[in-house]
Amino acid sequence: MTERSAPLPGGRALGADDAALPLAQAQALVERLVAPVVGTETLALRSALARVLAHDLVSTVDVPAHDNAAMDGYALRAAELDPRTPTVLPCVGTALAGRAYDAAVPSPGCVRIMTGAMMPPGLDTVVPQELVSVQAQLVSVPPGAVQPGDHRRRSGEDLARGEVALAAGRVLRPADLGLLASLGRAEVVVRRRVRVAFFSTGSELRSIGQPLDAGCVYDSNRYTLWAMLQRLGMEPIDLGVVADDPAALRAAFVDAARQADAVITSGGVGAGEADHLKTVVAQLGEVLFWQVALRPGRPLVVGRLRDEAGSAVLFGLPGNPVAVMVSFYALVRPALLRMSGALEQPLPMMRAVCGQALRKRPGRTEFQRGLLSRDALGRWQVLTTGTQGSGILRSMSQANALIVLGHDQGDVAAGQTVDVLPFDGLI
Repeated sequence: MTERSAPLPGGRALGADDAALPLAQAQALVERLVAPVVGTETLALRSALARVLAHDLVSTVDVPAHDNAAMDGYALRAAELDPRTPTVLPCVGTALAGRAYDAAVPSPGCVRIMTGAMMPPGLDTVVPQELVSVQAQLVSVPPGAVQPGDHRRRSGEDLARGEVALAAGRVLRPADLGLLASLGRAEVVVRRRVRVAFFSTGSELRSIGQPLDAGCVYDSNRYTLWAMLQRLGMEPIDLGVVADDPAALRAAFVDAARQADAVITSGGVGAGEADHLKTVVAQLGEVLFWQVALRPGRPLVVGRLRDEAGSAVLFGLPGNPVAVMVSFYALVRPALLRMSGALEQPLPMMRAVCGQALRKRPGRTEFQRGLLSRDALGRWQVLTTGTQGSGILRSMSQANALIVLGHDQGDVAAGQTVDVLPFDGLI
């Protein structure tokens, strides 16, 4: 198949001489390229963390099932309280969690009640035990201690029968598993994982355990990609290192497309004589675009691989380690989440004061490694980790955030606020 370019908005086709795509435009194109995978599986609750819920989950019970006490104290009728003077009520029994007090409560009267215990019939309010005085089973409630309905959890207050407890596309979190358990669900139907094949390209790369010949380096990108894919809940398929050779690349792509929904490569996307990736992809399928106005990460091939035995979305990332991570979070992450059927999960951006001047050229989006902290006034501030070369993986390891400088943004003066993407929960 001859190389061809995908049409862009406005009828223009992207060619080799065009300027790099703005990041927002590249993200929009990728969103149109991918679709959710098909297939589900049923998992035990403890195996479902971080998986994508396949269907709306509707509650078959009220949670809680009965009105109950929100704290230890005395259950009573609010109408029996005198708003001007202390009210003295005889205590006729005790209600414990898991052991209801079913007898009729005389009027006036109250029942000693523990947190989580069912409210006895006819009683509507709980007064905390520390607000009353008790003598010889007589409970004295001071005026204004409680209002009607205080400290009482109503049936269905958390979740009503017939209500959607969790919507399809939800990425299940610890609280969600607890919610499912509260509904008595031992299993849950989730979408199958997105299968992602990945490999590194470069004749100079060696895997861990191999001898390091002169001019060669250990491949770190496969380990970084594996970790990012695991963190995202994907099913990673490591295809190792592929040499800078068109035939080897072609064979690797065909193998990957047959067993995966998406393929991620690192390296070989530049314009050098040994960079064959874009040409091979175009022969096997189609190239959507290959340059993004992104720093680090400008050379980046996105397209689709097609083979009689399979089809897969292709993300050809740069070879520099930092560029791999930045381009993954900027473009690949949202695409894989969309393929997984997950509801949209925008990254948690925040604003912080920049503690130093930053140089920035308008016309591209930049991600700089940063150290986010609180200043003496309690404000969030951010500094860079120092040298921002795209090959310095240690700068990502040292950082706890990315400073995000927008496409049209220019230089940043010390003291200005900037967008910051914290790493917590992401990397």
